[in-house]
Amino acid sequence: MSEARLSSSDVAFTPSVKAVQARKGSRGAYKRVEENVAWPTVITPDLAAFIAAQRSVFLATASRDGQPYIQHRGGPPGFLRALDEKTIGFADFAGNRQYITLGNLAENPKAYLFLIDYARRQRVKLWGEARVIENDHALIAKLMPEGYGARPEQAILFTLSAWSANCPQHIPQRFDAEDVAAAIEERDRKIAALEAELRILREAT
Repeated sequence: MSEARLSSSDVAFTPSVKAVQARKGSRGAYKRVEENVAWPTVITPDLAAFIAAQRSVFLATASRDGQPYIQHRGGPPGFLRALDEKTIGFADFAGNRQYITLGNLAENPKAYLFLIDYARRQRVKLWGEARVIENDHALIAKLMPEGYGARPEQAILFTLSAWSANCPQHIPQRFDAEDVAAAIEERDRKIAALEAELRILREAT
């Protein structure tokens, strides 16, 4: 495959990026990857499950003149979800009312999602375009996590162009407080059951 042929990774590997890769000595390896395994361009079942398990996402946008901005969005597992093989959606909760992301998307639809699971040391990068959906109450209700107390203002839909998963190198392993509390509670239940069993055995002897 020649460099002129488009690859799904070209969404990130621009001519300028490829020039740096060539200068730094990694272009050959990435060129071979492009020839053999292109970046996925649809949401697979495994990716959909990974998305649904997340409690956090980073959404990157840029203004028309290229000023970048990254916004964090969080919620219970399932707040971020795959709606079909090309679309990810979430209810956009009321926040500090700066509306930088909304302003950027109004003039530049290019967007990027970064997902990281610290416990499993996995990260996924997704390139695409995003749009803001206001006053669609049915869509917002569909995307709103059940029982979650946040107030949704609008919905954001992300249309996927390509995605890539990184290796776990340099990702620190961290655990959510909820998961740690649940593990400790389960441990304490097992200890209590074992102590009760031990008391019964001692009484029997």
